[in-house]
Amino acid sequence: MTLRGLDPQLAARLREAARRDGKSMNQTALDALRQQFGLGKSRRFTEVHSDLDHLFGRWDDDEFARIQGKIDSERRIDPELWQ
Repeated sequence: MTLRGLDPQLAARLREAARRDGKSMNQTALDALRQQFGLGKSRRFTEVHSDLDHLFGRWDDDEFARIQGKIDSERRIDPELWQ
């Protein structure tokens, strides 16, 4: 299907929406049509929060190795318990 007769204002709005959402213009048009005709998927739990970001950091390589080592040691199966 090809859309014909898009006026410059509509084409610009479609292009901007596609850029903002990181989608192609084709996908943006399809999504708009689905929504218009009640065929769109309802989005649940899609709100993104960043108000607690200041509480989190990153592990350095030593911290990662220590934590991963602890996780790996907890994943070992004791053969005597599984006989």
